[in-house]
Amino acid sequence: MKSVFIVFNQAFTSRVEYMLEQLGIRGFTFFEQVQGVGSHDGQPHRGTHTWPEMNSAVITIVDDSRVPELLDSVRKLDLRSKEVGVRAFVWNIEQTV
Repeated sequence: MKSVFIVFNQAFTSRVEYMLEQLGIRGFTFFEQVQGVGSHDGQPHRGTHTWPEMNSAVITIVDDSRVPELLDSVRKLDLRSKEVGVRAFVWNIEQTV
């Protein structure tokens, strides 16, 4: 099992939800109002007067075999609007209860 953590500009919220629905990924946790800044050339998303945009995030646990198609969908979404931004991070899940 893998955990996939997807961070995205709030402008992509409906697209990310649609992507998960189309992939049949039902189990996820959604985080609103996530602050941050991209590691390379992203602008800060802080919800302030100076940096008003905000991010959201989704975390989901999927079988290893689902990771490539999920990352491919995230990559395609990012390419559609590079200035808006979406990133995905994957790590192993050792156990669940």
